[in-house]
Amino acid sequence: MQAVSNSIYNKMMSHALVLNASFEPLHIVTWQRALQLLFQGKVEVVEESDKEVRTVRFTMKVPAVLRLLHYVPLTRKKEIVRFSRLNIFLRDQCTCQYCGKAFGRNQLTLDHVIPIVQGGKKSWENIVTACKPCNQRKGGHTPVQAGLHLIRKPKQPMWLPTASLQLGISKTPERWKIYLKLEKRRPGSSIDDLDD
Repeated sequence: MQAVSNSIYNKMMSHALVLNASFEPLHIVTWQRALQLLFQGKVEVVEESDKEVRTVRFTMKVPAVLRLLHYVPLTRKKEIVRFSRLNIFLRDQCTCQYCGKAFGRNQLTLDHVIPIVQGGKKSWENIVTACKPCNQRKGGHTPVQAGLHLIRKPKQPMWLPTASLQLGISKTPERWKIYLKLEKRRPGSSIDDLDD
């Protein structure tokens, strides 16, 4: 193999989708973790990627989709989506909640619907994604005071879509799409449950 830096090689190899034994999407793992789970006998390969791992003794395709051999109950953990900047971008799909246009994350801000100076709180129900021009136009006012309208009422999500933002993946791999449509990813599910 050519001399390739580890970071470039790792990005080329990408990630794997892990499904519960019931084929529900659970988590996304690095290709190294996917191979580790496979060699530990915790998963079976459902789909392979086009990428290969070569050693002195063997060559194998990198898993694209894995399925747990044992079902992991999803109710064991508290079903709460963590409040964070990234999760607000995910909930709002990187779309300004005032003008409805989609932007890159670096072009977006977080806006308090009811400003802090007017008693607004830092919560799922009061913070939305806004483009810089809309946020500047709104200033320290409520949307009504600024002549703006929310495209949807903000609320705490019960789940978040498996999103490319979380991993820096530019688009969802084709081999994952059929499994991601089966059910929305539930919060609280983690590959860490495999270590029990």
